[in-house]
Amino acid sequence: MSTLRHIVLRLIELREREQIHLTLLAVCPNSAAVLEAAVKVAARCHTPMLFAATLNQVDRDGGYTGWTPAQFVAEMRRYAVRYGCTAPLYPCLDHGGPWLKDRHAQEKLPLDQAMHEVKLSLTACLEAGYALLHIDPTVDRTLPPGEAPLVPIVVERTVELIEHAEQERQRLNRPAVAYEVGTEEVHGGLVNFDNFVAFLDLLKARLEQRALMHAWPAFVVAQVGTDLHTTYFDPSAAQRLSEIVRPTGALLKGHYTDWVENPADYPRVGMGGANVGPEFTAAEFEALEALEQREQRLCANRKLQPACFLAALEEAVVASDRWRKWLQPDEIGKPFAELTPARRRWLVQTGARYVWTAPKVIAAREQLYAHLSLVQADPHAYVVESVARSIERYIDAFNLYDAATLLG
Repeated sequence: MSTLRHIVLRLIELREREQIHLTLLAVCPNSAAVLEAAVKVAARCHTPMLFAATLNQVDRDGGYTGWTPAQFVAEMRRYAVRYGCTAPLYPCLDHGGPWLKDRHAQEKLPLDQAMHEVKLSLTACLEAGYALLHIDPTVDRTLPPGEAPLVPIVVERTVELIEHAEQERQRLNRPAVAYEVGTEEVHGGLVNFDNFVAFLDLLKARLEQRALMHAWPAFVVAQVGTDLHTTYFDPSAAQRLSEIVRPTGALLKGHYTDWVENPADYPRVGMGGANVGPEFTAAEFEALEALEQREQRLCANRKLQPACFLAALEEAVVASDRWRKWLQPDEIGKPFAELTPARRRWLVQTGARYVWTAPKVIAAREQLYAHLSLVQADPHAYVVESVARSIERYIDAFNLYDAATLLG
């Protein structure tokens, strides 16, 4: 398998010498169905696939998916065998930095402890065989709310975490890994073009001082107009940022690519990669919603008690309290039941990824599938294929069909 560093250099070469423009897709593996669908797509489209797992999703404690890094990689490889995938699959860490795991923020860990926890997770990722580590110390809970850490502080913590990862990689005798730096969040202080350039210049200087230029990042993340609530990708800003990054041997990467209106602009302006996550959760939710509608008709015909899957899912999302993080200002303090039906549905759909593995949700899903299996051969395959179709939208927009042949 080619390293991601090799893939990035090949992407730059294809763009500059052959006018072939590709953008890599990074799927956030926020459920087993999404992971399976992404491997299935990689196999039938013969394209490399990145899997950007956050510490909330996959970590030493299992995260909300229930997977440790080693279990996650094992699941990815199991699906690769099932679907006969010969294209390269790259497990990656997304947002590896202090307080970016929700539990660490809730527990108000001090800086040294938060950094220590991240370092332990970096080691676990290396042991599991991750191909890329996103180093993201752009959140600082020691500062007043809304205040961003200064660029030199972000750089120093970035280098500290890269140095730790490189020392551990050598200790474990693991092959080279790629790095990703920066953030799409405004709290990182990197959205401003001057800050962005200052960050790169200072990062280069510090990596040179520590003899770590071999760990120069493959990807640099920046704000390109999108977030959880906006869907227009800003091609002019992205092109300007791409032209700053590309001469360094790295490529620009965008996060929050979900439901983006103009995905074909990503390869056109030189984006090296893009992360998509909540959109695939929504595809999984909508497929299950459609299956429940079928199940209701089936249960009425056969005098069966419905599984009430969506009710179990909503109950689990509400009990998790995760839905509160997406409340609008005029909704804060309101009980879930007092929100509008449209908002309740959106919050359940968005928060579903946190509770797919809750025992009552698993049991209701199994019952839903059992009922539908009286008529439908494989309800789970229907869900996976629904997610796969959502993923393939990006495969086509990013020019990735048979990309494994070009990228080697």
